[in-house]
Amino acid sequence: MPTDPTKARYYRKQIPLFTLVDKMKLWPSRRGILHGVKTFEPRGPYAIIETHCGRRMVVHDSKHSRAARWLRNKWFAEACPQCRIPEWKLQKYAATHFKRGYGSHLRGE
Repeated sequence: MPTDPTKARYYRKQIPLFTLVDKMKLWPSRRGILHGVKTFEPRGPYAIIETHCGRRMVVHDSKHSRAARWLRNKWFAEACPQCRIPEWKLQKYAATHFKRGYGSHLRGE
């Protein structure tokens, strides 16, 4: 692990969902379970996400969607036990801040 998981990271608040999921590799389900993203394939305004626990879903790109809001506000009940998200990744996610006028745009890194 090359970086410190407790170091604060700042991202812009209103970035597209696909950029955010591709960077964080996390997906919140409707029941509040946080899944680890295994593969992410964007296809126009939609994308196919496969989680580490084997679930596949087709999602729509939106800045204001439920999943985008849950990722920005860090709302989740628990991490998926089958995905086995490492503790350092959850700490890194908890240390991430989303600001309106400050932070990375996450453009083509």
